[in-house]
Amino acid sequence: MINYEEEIKRFKPSLDVDQIEDAIVKIDLTDMNDVMTQLIEEGIHEGKSERSSDQELSKA
Repeated sequence: MINYEEEIKRFKPSLDVDQIEDAIVKIDLTDMNDVMTQLIEEGIHEGKSERSSDQELSKA
């Protein structure tokens, strides 16, 4: 049989939706979109530096 008094003592309320959203937002998780964005940005920066190196060599 269920002892309701004991169950009430052990009861822990679940988080409200707002609290859950805040907890999730505070966690810094990198997903595949973040990884792909970073790789693309790095590729763009590397491409620009390679082009400026090529231009300096062609001027010489």
